[in-house]
Amino acid sequence: MDNSTGFAFFTGTYDVVNRWRKDFLDPREGEDRWEEFPGLTHASAHFDGRASFDEIRFPTKDFAGLTLRLYDPAADAWSLYWASRRTGTLFPPVTGRFHPDGTGVFHGDDQHDGRKVKVRFVWSAITTTTAHWEQAFSLDEGRTWLTNWHMHMTRQA
Repeated sequence: MDNSTGFAFFTGTYDVVNRWRKDFLDPREGEDRWEEFPGLTHASAHFDGRASFDEIRFPTKDFAGLTLRLYDPAADAWSLYWASRRTGTLFPPVTGRFHPDGTGVFHGDDQHDGRKVKVRFVWSAITTTTAHWEQAFSLDEGRTWLTNWHMHMTRQA
């Protein structure tokens, strides 16, 4: 897979099934620790596939966000920037690349509830009509990860 156009697949409107931990930092297991809710995203590719933009809405959560993804040819890496409607500011980027198997892995530094966290995004199971995204946090500099959010996306016809 050509890393420079890794997000070129992500165009159109997608129905999103979200599943997140009610507390992003709580490692305890059990179905009562998770919540599922819908989302809708519209995504577009730019710069001959070397940039990607999407807006996602979560109608039952009353929040929305934007993601801007930019490819840096000198580093052969992508930077992914998230902005929430709540804050109107860009969060620190996660950076990374797509691997030959088509999986994209991206890492960065952020804060959650006042605590410093390492962040990992993984894009996987990418087909012409579906994709999976997940987010994980680490409190120990990346030695262990707690996955706290999944998005299962299906392109609308």
